[in-house]
Amino acid sequence: MLIDFEPGDYVKNPDNKDWGIGQVQSIIGNKVTVNFENFGKKVINIENVKLERVEGE
Repeated sequence: MLIDFEPGDYVKNPDNKDWGIGQVQSIIGNKVTVNFENFGKKVINIENVKLERVEGE
């Protein structure tokens, strides 16, 4: 699985739009830790959840 973002990038989870915009905190293997504005910190397995990069944040 290719991860096309890095810590500091802003992302969103299209399946959970109410989480808001999140900032990538760390990437370890296929686990991405993201701090979402409306949901807090979440560890996401990118094999199961497709995150989308948010440009211009």
